Amino acid sequence: METPVTMPTVSVKWQKELYRGVEIDTTQPPCVFKCQLYDLTGVPPERQKIVTKGGLLKDDSDWSKMGVKEGQRLMMMGTADEIVNAPEKSPVFMEDLPEEEQVVAVGHSAGLCNLGNTCYMNSTVQCLHSVPELKAALIEYSQSGRSNDLDQSSHLLTVATRDLFTELDKNVKPVAPMQFWMVLRKKYPQFGQLHNGSFMQQDAEECWSQILYTLSQALRRPSSSIDKHCPNGTCSENIDTVKGLFGVDLVSRVHCTESGEESSQTESVYSLKCHISHEVNHLHEGLKHGLKSELEKVSPVLGRSAVYLKDSRINGLPRYLTIQFVRFFWKRESNQKAKILRKVDYPLELDIFDLCSDDLRKQLEAPRQMLREEEGRKAGLKLKEKASTSVDNDVKMYDTEESSEKKMQLTGVYDLVAVLTHKGRSADSGHYVAWVKQENGKWIEFDDDNPIPQREEDITKLSGGGDWHMAYICMYKARTIAM
Repeated sequence: METPVTMPTVSVKWQKELYRGVEIDTTQPPCVFKCQLYDLTGVPPERQKIVTKGGLLKDDSDWSKMGVKEGQRLMMMGTADEIVNAPEKSPVFMEDLPEEEQVVAVGHSAGLCNLGNTCYMNSTVQCLHSVPELKAALIEYSQSGRSNDLDQSSHLLTVATRDLFTELDKNVKPVAPMQFWMVLRKKYPQFGQLHNGSFMQQDAEECWSQILYTLSQALRRPSSSIDKHCPNGTCSENIDTVKGLFGVDLVSRVHCTESGEESSQTESVYSLKCHISHEVNHLHEGLKHGLKSELEKVSPVLGRSAVYLKDSRINGLPRYLTIQFVRFFWKRESNQKAKILRKVDYPLELDIFDLCSDDLRKQLEAPRQMLREEEGRKAGLKLKEKASTSVDNDVKMYDTEESSEKKMQLTGVYDLVAVLTHKGRSADSGHYVAWVKQENGKWIEFDDDNPIPQREEDITKLSGGGDWHMAYICMYKARTIAM
């Protein structure tokens, strides 16, 4: 029996254009194919009328009954979003500017179309897209290309990430992340799970972690080419760019009270966990809980399993500190993920000095003193001059990469730059949204294809305690000082 082709390649005729080599994944609903065509033609899916041998293609059509075969030509009808050119010598409105100039004028990048429960992916992409150093590394990747030890799927996902970031930066209208999503599902098939013919909601933290893991494998290069990304001057010969930006080094004391055994271990993670219990009301308290844990393993002294206490401290800081609120857990009674709705406050400015190891605290003392002095001087100037650009200047003073020989030193103080929230009672449902601080200091809520300006004072209200959006992942940017 002949096996049916699940990825036929067809051509699509639309008006005077003929698009060749369009691949159809017949294991996915037709709405996915329509999103591909939207990316190619600019015709929104709801306006598309696609004619096949089996009739008009609907969002819930069965591909096996549509008669689509390899090399077939399909006909599409529908009008794209029109761009009206301004008449000569008339006043220039923002809508009439080239799209790249519109992006600058608007002050934020484009939204992302939801391709079917892909809000978890869209919100993750918007948060990571806000990291300029990551975008710079991806641009450099296009020049360096794939290394010999990188698998093809990781290479393709890295390229798709780079291309999607570029699309977001040059568009005002929503971007359909079709290519990125297809490559993500090929690399990590769990994101392509279906339920009753529709794509299932997935965990944003899992998506975040998988993307960063892939990029960490791809964005490795000699330290001489990215010294500017190593604020503490700790780069090795073959640096992992993602680790330098997001990696947190931990040193842990592992102790067994029953046998008296004690050892130490080191590890690197891409995020800190904020554990939530009845005792936790604030992020800082949850982080302290997250750095302590129990583990059971065989004790050589006792000759059997015993409980060990693991007490960790931060021994190396990243440029961007990612924190996950551990809100989801497996509920045995219902055999599904449940959500902790408890309110946990988090600050716009986070100081993690007391969570650091003794060695790291000593390294931070001098930069922190200089930071306090610099901020004191600025506070005095603000009182005298009543400067109206205080927010912008505060950020740029400490975050701008300098071309001089001075190194930008970390201080253990971080500023909130992105929040990924979840609304709903279960990880398998609900809705994810990204709230991202722009370079101009303004906050934008990216609700899929709908960017909405927000006030900074409303960002810290996403702390839980009800059915409203609540923080699931917070990303903080290091406040640095030139030394």
